[in-house]
Amino acid sequence: MKIKEIITLSQDEEINISKYWKLKAINKNEFLLRNGDVCKYDNYIVEGSFKAFRINEETGKEEIIFLAIEDWWASDLESFSNQTDSYFNIQALENSKVLQISKISFDNMLEKIPKMEKFFRIILQNYLTTIQKRFLTYNSNNAEKRYLEFISQYSKLNERMPQYLIASFLGITPEFLSNLKKKNNKS
Repeated sequence: MKIKEIITLSQDEEINISKYWKLKAINKNEFLLRNGDVCKYDNYIVEGSFKAFRINEETGKEEIIFLAIEDWWASDLESFSNQTDSYFNIQALENSKVLQISKISFDNMLEKIPKMEKFFRIILQNYLTTIQKRFLTYNSNNAEKRYLEFISQYSKLNERMPQYLIASFLGITPEFLSNLKKKNNKS
């Protein structure tokens, strides 16, 4: 985690933080979370990639909520915070490693190391900003502008993710995305 980029910790605080987190290996296609289960862990991706999705009840199709790679988080914040059922699934796209913290450990860490409250507040502010931008981009731009915004903001995701996942994330078909890529490569 890039904690030092956001807050300053003493050596003791750094050592104490590591006691709350556990490294876990996740195999390709394994689920971190399934729709209807409680999100028991907040997950920080050390290595690998994940997709969060739900199945549209009307169409039966997978709808991507978010894609995540190293140095990103892969959790259902509402389910984790409130210990309620999750609305979506989170699945590994490749063999991965995550740092996990349980809700009890998370609350204990924040109590014992108050500086971490600031760290997570800033992380959540950044996340909310990202969600707002995505919402505005999705609702106010056509598919081509959404795609161009995506490749501008998420070049690493664009390089690593399969086209069908990016298409779902953008709310378009894989075929339409292929046409957009061809058109923009000619420009």
